[in-house]
Amino acid sequence: MADADPAVVARDVQLLQETVREAGQLAHSLFRTELRNWTKGASSPVSEADIAVNDFLEARLRTATPDYGWLSEESVDDEERLGRKRVWIVDPIDGTRGYLAGGEDWCVSVALVENESPLRAAVFAPVTDEFFFAVRGQGATRNAQRIFVA
Repeated sequence: MADADPAVVARDVQLLQETVREAGQLAHSLFRTELRNWTKGASSPVSEADIAVNDFLEARLRTATPDYGWLSEESVDDEERLGRKRVWIVDPIDGTRGYLAGGEDWCVSVALVENESPLRAAVFAPVTDEFFFAVRGQGATRNAQRIFVA
């Protein structure tokens, strides 16, 4: 499956990397502070930090790519995304339980898929300053160093 033109690829890569890093910094600034939190569904915790990070990601990514769809753990599902070729898939704070407990095992996770197939993904763990990035067909990196499967 051919990717978009090089200018769109470069824009999306830069947008994803910068936005996920900034979202991680936002989450980290709220980390270990007093946050309102509640349970959604049967047992899934959510906090005002999840919502703040989600809102930041949504505003930044959707403004830059209005023709892309949106699916986030912390947003009401918009079925309009089903008609979109490309969709952002987001977990604003992956590991909310650990985040709320003051643990270091949480991150910001965002992927871009095209026709249900991953194109690019970024995972940022701000506490440990680990930034993982992957591009379909080009492998993955951790802090800009190529990583491999053993």
